[in-house]
Formats: sequence, C-alpha cells, structure tokens
Amino acid sequence: MTATARCSHAMVLIAAAVFAAGCSSPGTGPKPGRLPGFAAQHLVKSDFNRFAEAHQQRIFVSLRRLAEKLYKRNPKEWRKSGAASLEVAMHNLFEVEHGWRLESLGYRRDLDALSVALHPDYLGDRVQAYIVGLASMVQSAFGDREEFYLLDDLDAQHLYNAARNVEVAAWKLSNARAADGHLLLLSNEMGGISNLSFERDFGRIIGLLDTLSDVVEEKTERTVTRVVQNLATAVFLPVY
Repeated sequence: MTATARCSHAMVLIAAAVFAAGCSSPGTGPKPGRLPGFAAQHLVKSDFNRFAEAHQQRIFVSLRRLAEKLYKRNPKEWRKSGAASLEVAMHNLFEVEHGWRLESLGYRRDLDALSVALHPDYLGDRVQAYIVGLASMVQSAFGDREEFYLLDDLDAQHLYNAARNVEVAAWKLSNARAADGHLLLLSNEMGGISNLSFERDFGRIIGLLDTLSDVVEEKTERTVTRVVQNLATAVFLPVY
C-alpha cells in the first residue's frame, strides 16, 4: 500500500469514528471489563478521553455492586419489579438499553428518580429507582456519553456536583425511614459484625468523580465552586 493510500485509509477510519461518535445515543453506561484495545475510533481520542472512560467504567462497576448488594439485603424489592430473579433484575437495569428511562418510574431520571426511591409512599422497586437515579445522575454529569472524543468536553462543576450528590444520596439511604420508623432500604449493618461495604463503594464513586473533576478543572482552567453541606439538610446539586 502506497503512502497516499495509507493516508486515505486513515482518513476514512477517522471520518467513520467521528461519524460514530456523533451518532451515538445515551445508553446505560459502560459494560464491565477492561477497556478495549486499539480500535479505529481511538484515532480521535486523546489520553484524557481514555482516562475519563476508565473512570466512568470504574464508577459503573461500583454502581453494579451497590445494586446487587441492595437487592440481596432487600430481596422483596426485585420481586416488586416483576423480575423472576435477582439476576434478571440486574440484567434489566444494566444490560437493557433504556437510557435510564423506565416506564415503571414514569420515565423519571436523575434526582427525580432518587426522590421517588426515598419517598415513604412509593410502592415500587426502591432499589431500581435508587440505582436509576444514581446512575442516570452520573451519566448526566458525563454529558450522557459513554465514549469521549477529541471535540468532547466534560464540565468539572457537573462532576464535582455529582460527587456531592452521591454523598447526599448515601446519607439519605442510611437514614430514610417509613412512618413506622423502619428503614426504607437496608444497607450498612452495625452490630456484632459490622458490614460497611456499601460505604466503600460510595467512597470509590465519590473519589473517582472528584479526581476527574480536579483533572478537568486543571485542563480547562475553569474554577469549580466548592460547597460544604450539612448532610442532614443538604439538597441535590445540578449536574447538567
């Protein structure tokens, strides 16, 4: 192949990658596993793009773990969704391309879905609503993209706000109660043998979002407005 032909071939690959990037639609987040090796679209990706994708993927690994642990501690919830098993409920959450708009939630996403999950009167699958709220909120902070290319920008403020929202959501999960005083969802367990595994996954998500926010802030030279909240009275912050 001549140099001219090789150049033309490369330009075709780049054009195809750019076209694919422009035509991509919001999904349910990256699937588990290692980032793929070299592909044509990587010709229009920077090291930062790959760095952002790696962080997003690790966040969704923790979100999957949180969903599974919540379903195991609250098995009545996946039964409310009509799923035949916990595994089916997990599949419906993370493998079906619904863009985090589920009919069972009235197509609510983001903070609206989180509010439903933690409302005492909600009769549906609270774990589903909680994870849909968290995951779609994170996706909104990532610009509702699963892949990033040279012309894509991330907003450091949105990523920072998402980290604070995860802090608030974690606190609310541990404290939201029904009228009879029982927790709406069981998570961390204190006692003879403490189970704080939920806190570790929340901490990973918060740390990854904060790290990425710091990198984007430095890269774009746009200062992030940082806030200190009392979790008991904190409100969710905008992520788009």
